[in-house]
Amino acid sequence: MTDHLVIDAGSEASPTLPEAAASPPESVGTKPSSEPSRPAGATAPPRRWVRAVAFLAVLFTAWHVFASFLWIAPPSPLREVVPGKALASYMLPFFGQSWSVFAPEPINGDYHFNVRAVIVEGGERVETGWVSATDVELSMIRYNLTPPRGGIQSSELASDFKKAWDALGDQQRAILAERYIGNADQLRSDLEESIVDGEGRSVTAEQIDAYLRQEERSMAYATQVARAIWGPSVEEVQVRVSRQNIIPFGQRHNPEAKRPEPKVSLDGWREPRVNPGQNEDNFARVFREQYERMRQQ
Repeated sequence: MTDHLVIDAGSEASPTLPEAAASPPESVGTKPSSEPSRPAGATAPPRRWVRAVAFLAVLFTAWHVFASFLWIAPPSPLREVVPGKALASYMLPFFGQSWSVFAPEPINGDYHFNVRAVIVEGGERVETGWVSATDVELSMIRYNLTPPRGGIQSSELASDFKKAWDALGDQQRAILAERYIGNADQLRSDLEESIVDGEGRSVTAEQIDAYLRQEERSMAYATQVARAIWGPSVEEVQVRVSRQNIIPFGQRHNPEAKRPEPKVSLDGWREPRVNPGQNEDNFARVFREQYERMRQQ
């Protein structure tokens, strides 16, 4: 017997469809958001203060690179873009640098700043021996991963002093070797009177002024060094600056090669000098501690 499939003519055969997801009803009184919707995973734009900080950082970086270029490059009219002493004030003392470590004229010598004094000891005037302020300062930066800026002050001071001293003639140097205590004005007067040295080479008033400025700086520093080591009984101070070249490049492989003898610039005895703003107590504390540590090594 054959089974018959009976289909109701009034019904339609259709696949069963999934029910559409019901949309949640909007809350009554809720105002639609005016902010545009972000795709899933998108990050929010940076806030205004973040953009401002980033903009200022870019400006500062650009200025620092430009200032460093002007400072390192050979002097040119381009430096006049920065008015006054703004460039030097920005670069010194923290960012100062130069091409002097490279060819064609690399640094080829060492400067030393030496100090001695006349002190009162036991009611008598005693002349001390020489102390190298440069050796004391260099011991502060040797084997130090975070060297202080104060570790090279005497070397820079010695370099400036010797350049000004070398610019003078034999007559001026002979005057400078004399003892001037309590008559600093007389020193200037004597130098100005000997405006021409024995060889006939002119020495300008500007060169004399430049030297006297360097001597004032040197004596103020030497006074701090002397009082840090020998105390407040210092009555006179003397400075000796030297430069010693390294072994010439052509003799670098010669085991018997020796460094040339140092060239010495010797000033006469001067009275102690203290410039405004100097803190002798802090200087003495740091310098004396390092001086004693170096002597014990």
